[in-house]
Amino acid sequence: MADTLDFLLEIGTEEMPSAPLINASKQLPKLVVKMLDEAGLAHGDVRVVSSPRRLAAIVSDVACATEAVHEVKRGPKAQIAFDADGNPTKAAAGFARKCGIDASELTRKVDEDGNEYVFAERNVPSEPAMPILSALGHDVIAAIEWPNYRSQRWGSEHETFVRPIRWICALLGSEVVPVTYADVTSGNTTRGHRVLAPGEHVVAEPAAYEQVLKDSYVLGAEAREAAIREGIAAIEAERPGSHVDTPARIFDEVVNLCEWPTVLVGTFDEEFLRVPQEIICESMLSNQRYFPIFDAEGKLTREFVIVSNADPKVSDTVVSGNERVVRPRLDDAKFFFDEDLKRPMEEFVERLGIVTFQEKLGTTLQKVQRMEKLAGAAAAAAGEDAAGVANAVRAAHLAKADLVSQAVVEFTNQQGVMGGYYAEAAGEAPEVCAAIREHYRPRFAGDDLPSGICGKCVAIADKLDTCCGIFAIDEPPTGSSDPYAVRRAAIGIIAMLRTMPTVGLKDLIAASLDAYAEQGLEFDRAVVAEKVEQFFAGRLKSIAKDEGILLDSIEAVSAVGVIDPAEFFARACALDAARAEQPETYEALAGAFTRAHNLADAALGCEVDTSILGDSELALLRACEEGEGKVSSALACKDFDAACSALAALKEPIDVFFEDVMVMDENASLRENRLRLLNRFVGVFTDVADFGLMAKKAQK
Repeated sequence: MADTLDFLLEIGTEEMPSAPLINASKQLPKLVVKMLDEAGLAHGDVRVVSSPRRLAAIVSDVACATEAVHEVKRGPKAQIAFDADGNPTKAAAGFARKCGIDASELTRKVDEDGNEYVFAERNVPSEPAMPILSALGHDVIAAIEWPNYRSQRWGSEHETFVRPIRWICALLGSEVVPVTYADVTSGNTTRGHRVLAPGEHVVAEPAAYEQVLKDSYVLGAEAREAAIREGIAAIEAERPGSHVDTPARIFDEVVNLCEWPTVLVGTFDEEFLRVPQEIICESMLSNQRYFPIFDAEGKLTREFVIVSNADPKVSDTVVSGNERVVRPRLDDAKFFFDEDLKRPMEEFVERLGIVTFQEKLGTTLQKVQRMEKLAGAAAAAAGEDAAGVANAVRAAHLAKADLVSQAVVEFTNQQGVMGGYYAEAAGEAPEVCAAIREHYRPRFAGDDLPSGICGKCVAIADKLDTCCGIFAIDEPPTGSSDPYAVRRAAIGIIAMLRTMPTVGLKDLIAASLDAYAEQGLEFDRAVVAEKVEQFFAGRLKSIAKDEGILLDSIEAVSAVGVIDPAEFFARACALDAARAEQPETYEALAGAFTRAHNLADAALGCEVDTSILGDSELALLRACEEGEGKVSSALACKDFDAACSALAALKEPIDVFFEDVMVMDENASLRENRLRLLNRFVGVFTDVADFGLMAKKAQK
């Protein structure tokens, strides 16, 4: 008998849903490896083969028996391990317990160094693999978890699985491993494709398993995916410039809906091309798992891709059947759209008054009213003219109207998109239509931003209203809970404001809280404003760190209260760049600032008596006066590189000052005058960054 053999465990079931099947395919190899290791069975690699009706693990080179174990461990000296009467001490009992034996089993021997010690010997005999694998098969099946899916029971059994188990194939080499789960006992057979190769098929050994499946018209997940992609590529090649839309989530599901895929093309009636392509595509993708085909210009065509699990010989029948099925679905989409167009958007807006936004924050109509004010304020701050501000207000007014439309009730993913179509049909300005369509952007990190200023203003208004409202009712996101996606909203706001440097985030937060207060919401405005600002400061720090800005530069800028995204990143990057160009200068300057800040006494003010200043003191005062002017001018025009350069010029005079001058002079007049000068020096830095936080160089 060979020392190692391959092991196969196949769990055959009724058709499993795609999501839990993918999840279980990730769990299975980890469970098998863990249980083999715990049992002491040596093994090679584990591969998973899955299809809608099966989940299998193939383990190469599994040892036919565990290794026999003979261990000898030396413990404490005998005189320590036993008392005068020969009874084991606590030291002996602890050593024995650590070795998994009783203290009475310890032996005494003289070791090579001439001292007598106690020894623990443990003998574990070799065990055959078959009973170990038999128990492992059952335990692996029972250990697979099905999050978000209820497991099922069948017959009179109490053991469960995501779908009823119909067969188990378990082999070690050519020998069947006895595995029983619920009312199913293992054998050496698998089952083929339901139509193309029904019934049982003998698996001689694990190495033959995948070929038996292939001969039975069953492909593994990787092979099915490759076959589908190859079929789609062929379709695109036959239609130069065309593109088949295969969203990852739907594509993964389709891969797990078939065992022998055939890629086909169906068509729908041309009349449906007059309906917004978004709801046509969503209907096909979500309801039928068909993949839309777009032409070279990016327009939806009448054709769509079907992935069939039937006999390829009946492909024409499959196509015909799917074309009959898709028509009523598209008819519904067309009906919803046509019905929505019969009603003015203002009617939809009015109906938002009965739609709750949040229990404590009122209706969606109230949210819209707040958004109008906030979008207008953002547009004005962005430099838009009267028409631009009016467009932002109008877009905010209509942004949520489609939430009560029939199309969006049916196709919830198209909110905003459908509102854009309805606004276009109503003759709204192109900027307004685009803003409505795009105001949910960015939906996630890296997503596209709204294309225009109008869209960004409405998107900011929508997201910031949510952020401020959630803080106003004291339900901020926690480490484990963020039901209103406030963090994601804040990240989106930051991304948009980075492209709008003239818009102040603090001003928008104030405007948002004012809008809530005007609607009667009671909260401590100052406290909530501070909490919201701190929340955004935290998001800014996190994003800046992810972008590689030095941590102490981030902290230095954050410490002066800057939360306007464009300015925050400009300051931090300018500080990083300046430090990279003159590392010694800025390190010394940070140290001098810290020393000055620690000595300075703000209560004394900054009025310096020049009549009692020495040369070094006068030089520092002149440098401070010049620095104040340059820093003020640089900050006024957002030239943060120039501000950093102005601060760097203070290094030499402050170094000379500390070298020549005894600040804490016994003469009170001299001492206080010098402290006022240091106050003046520290004040030059105040509006740029807290250089004290850079005294010790931090890591990225």
